[in-house]
Amino acid sequence: MKRVGVRCDVGPARGIGHVMRCLALAEEVKRRDAELVFVCDADTVPWAADQIAARGFAVQPAVWTPDAHLGLFGKLGLDAVVFDSYDLDAAVYSAVRASGLPTLAIVDGDFRGAEADVLIDQNLAAELDQPALPPNSIRLAGLPYVMIRDEILGHRPAEPPVARPSGVPDVFAFFGGTDAFGAGPQVARALVATGLPFQATVVAPNPSLAAQVAAVTPQAHQHLEVIGPTDQLAARVRKADLTISASGTSTWELLCLGATAGLVCVVDNQVMGYERAIGTGAAAGLGLLSALEADPASAVPVLKRLLTDSVERERLARAGWELVDGKGRERVADALLGLI
Repeated sequence: MKRVGVRCDVGPARGIGHVMRCLALAEEVKRRDAELVFVCDADTVPWAADQIAARGFAVQPAVWTPDAHLGLFGKLGLDAVVFDSYDLDAAVYSAVRASGLPTLAIVDGDFRGAEADVLIDQNLAAELDQPALPPNSIRLAGLPYVMIRDEILGHRPAEPPVARPSGVPDVFAFFGGTDAFGAGPQVARALVATGLPFQATVVAPNPSLAAQVAAVTPQAHQHLEVIGPTDQLAARVRKADLTISASGTSTWELLCLGATAGLVCVVDNQVMGYERAIGTGAAAGLGLLSALEADPASAVPVLKRLLTDSVERERLARAGWELVDGKGRERVADALLGLI
């Protein structure tokens, strides 16, 4: 049986986006009778550790130096390695590749020194970029390579979604497994500032964020609920009339699900992806998190349109559903296993 290692970032400040897209690829590789071992500090985010364990994948603590990686990968008897990291030193990639071990690296625009046999950039319009590649590498780019987890694929509608034409809109807001930048409370304030009726659920991954969301006082015709991390994200998204999230890895999951997506750009390295996603017409932009923090009302015009215009909600949902077909992980798994 082939054995594949997955070396990815995770942590309270790093979030869980790297883990989640690696899980999507891991599910597909496992389906093809290969064994997976994650190398990451999953125990720093219990929810992420639970997600890995629930799929039956082993976990080894993260290592950081080239020698430590070579020693661990040799001990594990790996046939190939997947890297997904913003933090690893470039020397790790080159050392592992030079050892002869087949490598695939998941990147977002800037390679950050990553060197691998296959480079995957699953971001929108990434195929239009022309970066210089490491010697003897290939790059697969764009939405055809978006990796979607089983949980999401199981909830993807067979037909383009149709919006509810009337009623109080149901809003679901989440910002990854950690909400590392504290977007939840800011979005809650912006929703209240619209003055419009809604029923909103905001995911707060820790007690401090939960308290901040709970401190936001809705108006009489508004309902605001705060919950902790949930394994029912896809079901919640399908039920909602509007889903608000960060413009990161989860964006492509929302589009695959046919969600009406409102995106917040929470960190600088998301700006390109945020602008490109909004530019497709498949998602609405609520702006930069820093702008929301300075003035929650800055997102009110867009939120008012999304809360009141069911035709616009359906247009966005349909456009997203058509953009992301859910088969990207199969294409990436083909490339990875083809190296072995």
